This record gives sequence, C-alpha cells and structure tokens, in this order.
Amino acid sequence: MMDGHEVTVVDNFFTGRKRNVEHWIGHENFELINHDVVEPLYIEVDQIYHLASPASPPNYMYNPIKTLKTNTIGTLNMLGLAKRVGARLLLASTSEVYGDPEVHPQTEDYWGHVNPIGPRACYDEGKRVAETMCYAYMKQEGVEVRVARIFNTFGPRMHMNDGRVVSNFILQALQGEPLTVYGSGSQTRAFQYVSDLVNGLVALMNSNVSSPVNLGNPEEHTILEFAQLIKNLVGSGSEIQFLSEAQDDPQKRKPDIKKAKLMLGWEPVVPLEEGLNKAIHYFRKELEYQANNQYIPKPKPARIKKGRTRHN
Repeated sequence: MMDGHEVTVVDNFFTGRKRNVEHWIGHENFELINHDVVEPLYIEVDQIYHLASPASPPNYMYNPIKTLKTNTIGTLNMLGLAKRVGARLLLASTSEVYGDPEVHPQTEDYWGHVNPIGPRACYDEGKRVAETMCYAYMKQEGVEVRVARIFNTFGPRMHMNDGRVVSNFILQALQGEPLTVYGSGSQTRAFQYVSDLVNGLVALMNSNVSSPVNLGNPEEHTILEFAQLIKNLVGSGSEIQFLSEAQDDPQKRKPDIKKAKLMLGWEPVVPLEEGLNKAIHYFRKELEYQANNQYIPKPKPARIKKGRTRHN
C-alpha cells in the first residue's frame, strides 16, 4: 500500500482479527472483505497472495475438515479466480510438506516424510495437495504460480494463545506460569521474524521463479534453548515444565535457503533476540489491553411489569 498498490484483504476471521488491520481501515488503497475462500470470490486483481488457512496445530486440529476445505476448495477457488482475471497466484505453503524429515537441512527437492492419517495430516496433506493444484493449473491453464514453503515465523499480531512455541513461551513467561516443553525439548526449530518473511514473499511474487522456494531462517535452536532465551528476555522467574511428547511432532526443522539467496537475493536479516524483544513488547501491550478492555457483564435487575405477578 505504501508503494501505491491497492490491496483487498479477504478474511473470514477464523484465526485472524479485525484489530490486526484496523490501522489501515479508511486508507484509500485498503479494502477489507469478510469472506471465506471456500466460497467463490469474484473481484478484479493482478496478484493473489493465497495465505488462507489455520496454521498452528491447536487451530487446525480444532477443525480439521475446515482446514482441509480451506486448503483444497479454497485453493481451487483462488486458482479459478487467477485463471479468470489473468492474475498471478502465490501459495503460502509450509515446511510441513516435509513432514518429520529424514533429510537435514531440507531442500526444495526433498519429497517429504508425512503421515497421511495423523493429527497434523489435515494441514500437511492439505498444503501438499494445494501445491499439486497450483502446478496442475500452471500446466493445463497457463496460470502463473509461485509457491513459498514457509518455515516457523513469529512477530507482533500473532494470536496470543494460538498454541505455537514462541507465543506459548512468551505468554507463559509474562504471566509467571511454567514454560511447557513437550518431550525432552531437544527437537529443533528455526524461527524467522515476520518482516523478513514479508520481504521474501514480495520478492518471490515479483520474481520469475515458478518452482517452490523455502523461506525461513537457517539458524537452528532446540526448543529448550528457546524456552531459556525467552525466559531471560522477559526476566521471568518461571520454571520449565516437561510434558509428554506431541504425536508426529517433527524432531528437526531447518531450511536450506540457497535457492532463495541465489534466485531472489533474499535472506533473513532480523536477529533472533531483536525479533523476540519486539514480540514480547507486543504481547505485554496486548495483555494490558485485555485487562483494561474486559467486558464483564453486570446482572440486570429484574423489571416487574405492572399488573402481572411474577412467579419464582
């Protein structure tokens, strides 16, 4: 929008919130449509960033059928729109297409190791078939597609209780609750800050790379290291509590981003601690906002209508 583009945001607010975009409402280049991509959409656009789908395990496990519909019917609808209006579509795919990888780090030509009937399958397989659909539309209909395989990302405006690692730890540390680690905490993740991801998505959309591209931070840490780091940055006295391991939880996750570096000239630039401090600052303000804006319903006094006796 700052570059002069008109942007139409389409959201059904299943996991998003109007507050995340309220500062743009009224801007001449911004439009917000409350719409679910599972239903067809008829608008005129040049580029489609197809980002729709719950993405944290508690969200997509809460409604696996909705997650599947969004990634299948929703993707078909967006590809149909791209075909009709001659738009280019960028699919927000995921590192989850690699499943619990047997190859480390993961390159784009790795086919993955996914359980098709596990609790995470609605998301993993939903995104895998969404990629298949993109290339079917490219081959058969000539639709221009871009596929970003996004690795763990965090930053301000994340949903506070979306159940992801970073938001869980920050929330628990700020509230003085124990930081919950599933399993031994030796599983690894690599986190990128949201602004790095946005730059990568824009670069990919405007490039001529039509094959999948990993977008993530190759700096790998164990979950336990994250817990300690966030605890220290918050200055919290919380203890670390170990819970039983989550089913099909990938043990290692680290992107190989040679392709993005070479073909997009992109790599993450925000240091982990700087990004975490920004996220912590946001969560602090959110907790204050919630404390100050809680609606506590007051009991209404019973009104007695004249001429009628009330029976208890």
